[in-house]
Amino acid sequence: MKLIIQIPCLNEEESLPEALAALPREIPGVDKVEWLIINDGSTDRTVEVARAHGVDHVVDLPVNRGLAYAFMAGLKRCLAEGADIIVNTDADNQYNADDIPRLIQPILERRAQMVIGDRPISTIAHFSWIKRKLQWLGTKVVRMASQADIHDAPSGFRAIARTAALEINVFDTYTYTLESIIQAGLSKIPITSVPIRVNGETRPSRLLRSMHNYVWRSMKSITRTFFIYKPLMTFFYLSLPPLAIGAALVIRWMLLFAGGTERAHVPSLVAASCLLVLAALMWIAGLLGEQLLVTRRMIHDLQLRMRDMPSSYDVLKDGSAL
Repeated sequence: MKLIIQIPCLNEEESLPEALAALPREIPGVDKVEWLIINDGSTDRTVEVARAHGVDHVVDLPVNRGLAYAFMAGLKRCLAEGADIIVNTDADNQYNADDIPRLIQPILERRAQMVIGDRPISTIAHFSWIKRKLQWLGTKVVRMASQADIHDAPSGFRAIARTAALEINVFDTYTYTLESIIQAGLSKIPITSVPIRVNGETRPSRLLRSMHNYVWRSMKSITRTFFIYKPLMTFFYLSLPPLAIGAALVIRWMLLFAGGTERAHVPSLVAASCLLVLAALMWIAGLLGEQLLVTRRMIHDLQLRMRDMPSSYDVLKDGSAL
């Protein structure tokens, strides 16, 4: 049983030594623990500092690609290195690394394949009142969307079993936290949460530039994920308002016509026709989306097989092809 702890990094030479010093090298139930950093185009000495502090693997991206891309790049490398469990944490040491054994326990017990660290949001001093409310609201929306019992959706402290990591795809360029949970939930990957502890704030969040920006981009991520994984249901619900209004206008016209109205009420008929056509187009879009979903699942199955196959690098490394 191999566990790899991955850390996405962007100019973290100051905070990384403290974060690495807190990471474990031995965990009960795990045979081997390795560390991996994803250098997301850092312009400082992040890579040199990581290697000096004993990091086993480095994914070195030449330019900044964003947190979501770095997260996926890390997952792919962890899978290639034979990880059975992947733990993702942050370079600013905000999560208490002593809770990693607690985080992976549901996976070891085969109760879940993805575990999200549940921070004590109400007691975190540097979280403002509005940020706490937004965290609560965002988590509630993600719970409804994913049908998963999680309590801290934006938490980046999470453990992922190999089987789940093989299935995860993140299309968002902003963050992986929300989309990966919704995708896993809708894909019937067992998810759970465990309470964790946090350390003091070492630096302001680089992801949360402003509340407005964070809320807007998070809602875009949730909406996009729904269109990808639940197209028929999404378009059906979107069609309900124009369908209801259009039907109401038709019923109103029929009642007026039956009552002997002297006016033709053409504008109402035109509006009703447009709304009903719009609803019908949404149903067609939903059906087309379902057909694309079948194709996506076939491609997904192919991707699973390719991800789980040893690469030429792995074959050469173990000497079997020499």
